[in-house]
Amino acid sequence: MTVRDAVFPPGRQALYEKNRYSAAVRANGLLFVSGQVGSREDGSPEPDIEQQMRLAFEQLNAVLAAGGCSFSDVVDVTLYLVDPEKHLDTLWKVLPDYWGPAPYPALTGVGVTWLYGFQFEIKVTAVLPATQPAHAS
Repeated sequence: MTVRDAVFPPGRQALYEKNRYSAAVRANGLLFVSGQVGSREDGSPEPDIEQQMRLAFEQLNAVLAAGGCSFSDVVDVTLYLVDPEKHLDTLWKVLPDYWGPAPYPALTGVGVTWLYGFQFEIKVTAVLPATQPAHAS
């Protein structure tokens, strides 16, 4: 049986505990990061779509750091976007600020009708650096 080593960024664990999931799980040399959204401190959606996307990336980076990774360790990305036709240009504007240089990770984009009040969510899988112990926090 695989051991789930839960990872939480500083200061946000209560939001994950309330909703009964981990921000990320380390297992078998990988970091599986739950979908990150652009929430304010209280967990409510940031109303401005560009700022919501930026907050989602900032929160993603905090989870990656808590897991011993950075975005350069990400190998697979899934993006969820409500009304992609309306918001895709904003996403392409924000993405380069967080994506880093090529080669880029694999990417799947999914248009959805509902994200619990959010317009954007990002979920990733990262490879743990070789120097990172599998169960260090």
